[in-house]
Amino acid sequence: MTLDKVKKGTSIKIIRIPQGDSRIQLLRMGIIEGDKIICLERLPGGTVVIQKNRQEIAVGHSLAKQIMILPE
Repeated sequence: MTLDKVKKGTSIKIIRIPQGDSRIQLLRMGIIEGDKIICLERLPGGTVVIQKNRQEIAVGHSLAKQIMILPE
């Protein structure tokens, strides 16, 4: 399952992030494999707002489609 398909309020674990520039972008946002996060909101246009610890992060639809997750 990918992050763009997650439902609001779901706790998830990131199992794989993409390679290349997308990976660098996610690492700069502090998102890595193994992170446990919560989907706070799904916005029009496909943006997914997640919460990692106390930080809220908006992930664009094209990037969210590349992040593999597992529901917790």
